Amino acid sequence: MLPLFRKWLTVAVAVSGMLSLTGLPAAAQATAARGPRTADGKPNLNGIWQVLTTANWDLLGHAAAAGPMVPLGAIGAMPAGQGVVEGEEIPYKPEALATKKQNFAKRLELDPEVKCYLPGVPRATYMPFPFQIVQTPQYILISYEYANAVRTIYMKDPGPSPIDSWMGQSVGHWEGDTLVVDVTGLNDQSWFDRAGDFHSDALHVVERYTLRGTDTLMYEATIEDKNVFTRPWKISMPIYRRLEKNVQLMEFKCVEFVEELMYGKYRKPPAKP
Repeated sequence: MLPLFRKWLTVAVAVSGMLSLTGLPAAAQATAARGPRTADGKPNLNGIWQVLTTANWDLLGHAAAAGPMVPLGAIGAMPAGQGVVEGEEIPYKPEALATKKQNFAKRLELDPEVKCYLPGVPRATYMPFPFQIVQTPQYILISYEYANAVRTIYMKDPGPSPIDSWMGQSVGHWEGDTLVVDVTGLNDQSWFDRAGDFHSDALHVVERYTLRGTDTLMYEATIEDKNVFTRPWKISMPIYRRLEKNVQLMEFKCVEFVEELMYGKYRKPPAKP
């Protein structure tokens, strides 16, 4: 009788779930399927989010490896990670690939992250730090914990960017339930990761943020740079909402951590007694 009871119980639970769902109004079912909404009916992206990939170490799939500072041991090692690049290939031009390899060899000296420079786009998204989205119909603000970086996504195109900058100019629009962000006006100073992947000031990034349920965003970024790559290429990864009680962005003002590294050699030595 026990197996029969278990079978009956399984069927009863399934039927109960179906009845509770069908008891909801159609609009409520649709909203639950699409995730939370803002007052103007758009997907609600407000909150603090964070990526859990190792893309900041290397966009491509990679094994665990020693870091550039061997005395740090396991603390400075690179964790293994699955790639986030579609097709597992970054289509470098031959001369650009040589530069990428040189960057990796000198990454402890050249990586902009070492110097606390602003991370650029798309790297700001997948660094191992959270970021906060504040959404309105006219503007969407993204504030990053790393180096106090910020972006304003204009939902009405203000025209061409007046200057190139670390974080560029972001212009957004909705395609159904997906926020599409066109990023231009980026300088050539940021990298994509610690592996030396880089770009020129011709970089053009198109991001896509799609809310999946309540606490997960699917992120895609199509990358185009005619000076460095033979064709556009794409990365994608999930982003997760931080759900800790009273979660908030903390401060990581890293400039003070690199002053000695960058400017210590210029310090005037103390006078001899």
